[in-house]
Amino acid sequence: MKFGVVTFPGSNCDMDMIHALEHDLNFKVVQLWHKDRDTQGADVIVLPGGFSYGDYLRSGAIARFSPIMESVVAHANGGGRVFGVCNGFQILCETGLLPGALLHNESRKFICKNVHLKPVSRSAAITSELPNEEPLTIPIAHGEGNYFIDNDGLKALEQNDQILFRYCDELGQVNSWSNPNGSIDNIAGVTNKTKNVFGMMPHPERAASSDLGNTDGSAILAGLASLVNA
Repeated sequence: MKFGVVTFPGSNCDMDMIHALEHDLNFKVVQLWHKDRDTQGADVIVLPGGFSYGDYLRSGAIARFSPIMESVVAHANGGGRVFGVCNGFQILCETGLLPGALLHNESRKFICKNVHLKPVSRSAAITSELPNEEPLTIPIAHGEGNYFIDNDGLKALEQNDQILFRYCDELGQVNSWSNPNGSIDNIAGVTNKTKNVFGMMPHPERAASSDLGNTDGSAILAGLASLVNA
């Protein structure tokens, strides 16, 4: 399984993601530049966190037009897997590969802290093997992580089992107190209908090493290579 990690101007989590995938999980990883169109045979393409193009206009709105994104969209439309974290999630929503949008945090402040996540979808590869009785502890670092979708879209997500994660408390209870940014229905990550494109705001690559004192994120990243729905 080969992973390709894209670097945009302003990406700052690309090397974190590469290190987690290559050194902590022993996957083969290639670096992809935003101006290129060649995905170098990557089975999974990852859009990392950061501030692509300085978050000018709107987070992910300019990166959506980078040359590499033509290949990313083609890869996804052909059934290939794509994973976006934080800014990468924003970019995937801007391209329309994932439903919904990421708005400014309800507090209007940048938030950087550990949160608890409850895996939801049982049919998506990235979450199918995660235990949902114990919450995962994963860091967030964003100013625009407030996930929004209209009521019809929310119903579709629920009906199609497209909700990957919900913010919860340390006991796994989903409530308003555990929602860090105002996201509708405490949603922290979603997948598309065919479940080959995944996006989430929290950073699993920052919780994938014993050196960091947290390996909860490694199980999420390993799910990208799962054969479920392959």
